[in-house]
Amino acid sequence: MPTNVELIARLAHIDEKLDDMHEELGELPKQVKKLEDKLRQRRRLVEETQKALEEIEHYRTTMRLRLQEFADKESKLQQVQFSGQVRNNREFDAITKEIEFIRSERTRIEQELAQSEIKKENLHGLLERQMSDFEEARAELQQREDELSSLSSEQDNEFRALQSERKAIIEQLAADWYAEYERIRTYHADAAVYVHKGSCSGCFSAIPPQVQVEMRNQPDRMFVCEHCGRILYPEHYRIEEEELM
Repeated sequence: MPTNVELIARLAHIDEKLDDMHEELGELPKQVKKLEDKLRQRRRLVEETQKALEEIEHYRTTMRLRLQEFADKESKLQQVQFSGQVRNNREFDAITKEIEFIRSERTRIEQELAQSEIKKENLHGLLERQMSDFEEARAELQQREDELSSLSSEQDNEFRALQSERKAIIEQLAADWYAEYERIRTYHADAAVYVHKGSCSGCFSAIPPQVQVEMRNQPDRMFVCEHCGRILYPEHYRIEEEELM
């Protein structure tokens, strides 16, 4: 049955490897999240521009129909005006005013259509740039997702094996040792460290010789560094890579 100090040394090594694995992923998960947000924003801009184009096209279609209606109405009024059906000057003047109003409206609509054509061309140019930005963001996101998937896949088997080993160690480790170890982990990632050449390998402070002797003679007693608070264990308990699995 391994002693608590042996178990804590193994646990510390496993956690170091797990931390390294998380560090290897680094900023990739955050980068993927940011790129997802970026892609959504660019998709929203594309959709807004597409909607604006649809609205302006609908407006142009409506105004062209309106122009045709005015043209037809003007033609009919002119036919009436010069058909001999007009009974007096007042009717003639009323038709003339209506024709002038129609022509004024046609001029206004034609000007607005000209302006809308310019706006439409500008929106098409904007949409082209937005689509290019969207595709660029999508390609960048795909690249980062592929990188993350590749790293996660490579780590998956090792991660599961380490987690399994960690669970087995915790089941054997005394509850008070594990509780203290996890407490220290909240402010020191390396909560348990070995004594190297008479010093704590966490903060490099000297460990009194008497304490080093007691550590060797009392393997089930917990020793902590008086300077940094990490759990200490003798260097000969240090885990080599090939010993872990």
